[in-house]
Amino acid sequence: MNTVIGLALAAVLAFATAASAAGHDFAAVGFQPYDPPKPAPAFALPDLDGKTTKLEDFRGKVLLLFYWATW
Repeated sequence: MNTVIGLALAAVLAFATAASAAGHDFAAVGFQPYDPPKPAPAFALPDLDGKTTKLEDFRGKVLLLFYWATW
């Protein structure tokens, strides 16, 4: 009985070692590589007082933009 368990364990370890040595084939399972975010393009918008506010004025700060539209 111990021999069977030992052989099964050896087979599992051999399979796991062979699978990890071959590397991962992410394309085969439909995964796409992660592309890091790109910086937002420079833009400027008027605020409610008519003063122009530029995106670069907020460099290094967290900025949350809300877009709202009616169709």
